[in-house]
Amino acid sequence: MVSRVIPVDPFDLVLFGATGDLAHRKILPGLFHRFVVGQMPDTARIIGTARSAISADEFRATVRTAILEQAGEEAEQDDVLNTFLSRIDYVAVNATGPEGWDDLASRLRPDTVRAFYLSVAPSLFSEIASRLHSGGLATADSRIVVEKPFGRDLQSARELNAGLRACFDEHQIYRIDHYLGKETVQNLMALRFANSLFEPLWNSTHIDHVQVTVSESIGIEGREAYYDKSGAMRDMVQNHLVQLLCLTAMEPPSKFTPNAVRDEKVKVIEALDPVPDGDIARGQYRADTGDDSYLDHVGDPDSRTESFVAMKVRVANWRWSGTPFYLRTGKKLRARESEIAVVFRDPPHTIFPNVGHLRGNVLVIRLQPDEGITLRTTIKDPGPGGLRLKEVSLDMSFAEALGADNRPQDAYERLVMDVIRGDQTLFMRGDEVEAAWTWADPIISAWEERTDRPAPYDAGSSGPEDALMLMHRDGRRWRQIGE
Repeated sequence: MVSRVIPVDPFDLVLFGATGDLAHRKILPGLFHRFVVGQMPDTARIIGTARSAISADEFRATVRTAILEQAGEEAEQDDVLNTFLSRIDYVAVNATGPEGWDDLASRLRPDTVRAFYLSVAPSLFSEIASRLHSGGLATADSRIVVEKPFGRDLQSARELNAGLRACFDEHQIYRIDHYLGKETVQNLMALRFANSLFEPLWNSTHIDHVQVTVSESIGIEGREAYYDKSGAMRDMVQNHLVQLLCLTAMEPPSKFTPNAVRDEKVKVIEALDPVPDGDIARGQYRADTGDDSYLDHVGDPDSRTESFVAMKVRVANWRWSGTPFYLRTGKKLRARESEIAVVFRDPPHTIFPNVGHLRGNVLVIRLQPDEGITLRTTIKDPGPGGLRLKEVSLDMSFAEALGADNRPQDAYERLVMDVIRGDQTLFMRGDEVEAAWTWADPIISAWEERTDRPAPYDAGSSGPEDALMLMHRDGRRWRQIGE
C-alpha cells in the first residue's frame, strides 16, 4: 500500500536556530524525508540562520551528520543526500541586532512562498517577527512558525500573541504542537467523523470515561533549567494533553477547514470545569540507584516542581456530562507510551451464566511508540464443553497496515509541509492558546501558594499512590503503562 504524495509549491524556508538540537533531530531530517519521497519541488530552498559565524559548507556538513544519524537507510544514498544538501544555504544573523538581516533578505526570492521557522526561545519571537516585518522580509503570503512554550501563563501568552500579531495576521501564524502532527492523532478525527460505527456511541450514554496518558521513561537530564521552572503542568498538560482531550471531546465541525476544526476545540476548552485540588495528584520521581532523583538532577533539595501530574477533568456540556476525562503524564515512569483510551460502559445485562464480570469495550489510540489503534472485544473462547468468554484485541498497527515501504510520517514532516501549503488545521490558534492558559492558571497558582511538596514516586513505576487513588475511589483503574 503506497500513500499518495502531493508536491507543495516552491518555497524558501528560513530556519532560525538552525544549529540547535530540534533543527538537527527533527526539522532537517524531516525535510530530507519529504525530499526523498518527492514532495519538495526542485526549486525549494532551506536557509539556516543562527548567530554562529560559520560558512554554508560548514553548516551543510553538520546537516549531513544529523541526517546520517536520524534518517536511516535513505541517507546512505550519497547522490540523494548531496542533492538535498545543495538546496541548503546558511546566513549568520543576530536575532536581536542588525547584523545579517540584509544578507538574509538578499537570499529570498520574490513570488515564492516564504516560511520563517522560529526554532528559538520564545523571548525572541517578537523581536524576530518585528525585524522580519520592518525589514520587508515578510510578504503578505509569508508564514511564521513558532514552537512551544507559548508563554508560561495567560499574561505571557497574551504578550507573545500580541507581539506576533503586530507583524503578522493570525492566518500567517503557525503555532506548532507536534502531537497534532502524529498520524494516529489525525486518524482519531477520521475514526470519529468518517465512520458511522463510533460517532453514535461517542457520548456519556455509552462511554464510561476516557484516559489520556503520556508517559516518559527518561528523566529531565539536559533540560533541568527549563523544566524546573515549568514542571509537567506547563510542559505537557496545558498543551499536549489538552489538545488530545479536545480532539477526543470536540463536536463534529461543520466542515473540515482550519477554523471550523479549531472553533470546536476552543469550545471544549471553554467548557472545562475548574479542577478541584482533590482531583489532582502531583509527583516527583526519586532515585532508583545513586544520585538519580529529580532533586539531584535540578540540584535543588527544596524544589517543589512536579515531574508527574494526574487529574480528573470534567467537560461541562451535553455530550460529556457524567463522563470524566483522566489525564496523566510524567517523567521516569515504567515505559515511554502515549495513548488515548476510550472506555465504554459495561453491558447493562449479561445473558451468559457463570462467565463472571464482562467488562466494556475499550478503544485505544496509540500515539507512541507503536502508532496504531486497538479495540478490546469479548468473544467465545474456542473449543467444546460449554460457553466460555475471553477478551481479545482487534489490533491495527500502522507499520504493519501500511507496510515497511510506507512508514508513518514523523509529525514534523507533516506539519512543515502543512505550513508550506498554508493549512492551519493542525496548528493552534491564538485564542485557543489563551483559553488553555485561562483554565490552567488557577491550578498552577493554587500550587504555588501552598507549601507542600509533590508526592515522591519510584523511578520505573506508574507514578505516586495518589494517582492510583484518584481512579480507585471512582471504582476505576488506570490502564497499565507498558502493557
